[in-house]
Amino acid sequence: MSSQNFSSLDLASDFLDNLKSLGYHTMTPIQSQALPLALAGQDLLAKGKTGSGKTAAFGICLARKLRPSVSRPQSIVLCPTRELADQIATELRRLARRMPNIKVLTLTGGIPIGPQLRSLAHGAHIVVGTPGRIADHLRKRSLDLRNVNTLVLDEADRMLDMGFIESVECIVQQLPTKRQTLLFSATFPDNILELSQKILSNPVRIEAESNNAAPKIKQVFYQCKATEDFYSMLPIISKHAISRAIIFCQTKVQCEDLAKSLKKKGLSAEAIHGDFEQRQRDEILTMFSQESLSFLIATDVAARGIDVSQLPAVINFELSRDPKVHIHRIGRTGRADAEGLAISIVRPRETGRWQAVQEEMKQQLPLQTVPAIASSSTLPKPPMACIRIASGKKQKMRPGDILGALIQGAGVPKDAIGKIKIFPFQSYVAIQRPLVQKAFKGLRSAQIKGRRHGMIILS
Repeated sequence: MSSQNFSSLDLASDFLDNLKSLGYHTMTPIQSQALPLALAGQDLLAKGKTGSGKTAAFGICLARKLRPSVSRPQSIVLCPTRELADQIATELRRLARRMPNIKVLTLTGGIPIGPQLRSLAHGAHIVVGTPGRIADHLRKRSLDLRNVNTLVLDEADRMLDMGFIESVECIVQQLPTKRQTLLFSATFPDNILELSQKILSNPVRIEAESNNAAPKIKQVFYQCKATEDFYSMLPIISKHAISRAIIFCQTKVQCEDLAKSLKKKGLSAEAIHGDFEQRQRDEILTMFSQESLSFLIATDVAARGIDVSQLPAVINFELSRDPKVHIHRIGRTGRADAEGLAISIVRPRETGRWQAVQEEMKQQLPLQTVPAIASSSTLPKPPMACIRIASGKKQKMRPGDILGALIQGAGVPKDAIGKIKIFPFQSYVAIQRPLVQKAFKGLRSAQIKGRRHGMIILS
């Protein structure tokens, strides 16, 4: 089935009006294939890459099936990371926003379980979470799955790669056998096909490529000696004028070492990996999404679920041992009709990995020599700077409160204010770099919600 308008679907007029107000007009390939089947109650085994529109492909189905009067979980969405769970939950709330009192609850690890227990006690219609934490709730008997009519597994291949198979199977065992199951995966390795045979009932298999996939990504491979890998980064960044990128490493130590090296050279860079506390991870990811941090250095596991729109480049500081992982890495750039750039550094010991990528992608990807850096080269600075405010949702802080204080109290133009992110105990606001000192001074002297708040400039 080719792409078509959402109005062709069997949806109520008010639901279609909401989709239109959210900017949903023409379906992506995966949506046009999956939605008619999902809305008809069919199980799906769907192949779709990041950025292909998967969330709406299952989210519209979940929203249409909701019964607002039943405040027990009716749908459950499993995904690999907290960040992805938060993104999915946000979009599901938007899709169901014209329905009364719909509660979408996220249950993920890395945060205390107590607040989740209290939220569950008040009921929820849709639960979105990571398999490990949801399995924890099942063991505590704090989560009742008896009313669940739909199970969604998003990025199923990465969930299994991260070792969640036992938790997934534990969850499935406690679900009603009469249910709809929608499995979405970027790849179909053997373990996914084995899992699908266990949990899906007569599924329809869909393979839809994203409109924004590899053809719009320019790949450049640089050959360097192992002793020169750190020194190659500056000339590569300078030559390609890379202002923002995710840099992939294989190990936590490698991430930390590279971040320290780039910082010493004056670049805006932070590492992220599994040893980080959730609050520290949230802060770094917020700065990166707000464009107040130029380079996010991560392992594959730490980067799962990070979905940054309009990412201009990806850099593979070390090639993945799995060419499919390489394709998934570079798929984070070149979305939404934008051009993408993927840079890869190849050491002598990685020649076999480079050849495997060429075979997997069926492309000739020649090796180039690392460019020399010009003496006049200027290193990029992020366009925004981030202010952290020591108040959040627990203090009833809202984005509008911060926006009003900046415009009215600090005199900052609205178009100089970027993304605002509110967490339970702190908030983050991005300001155009030339105006960050003015914004900071104005916010410190102004009152937000009737009082002054502690704050600091992070970048």
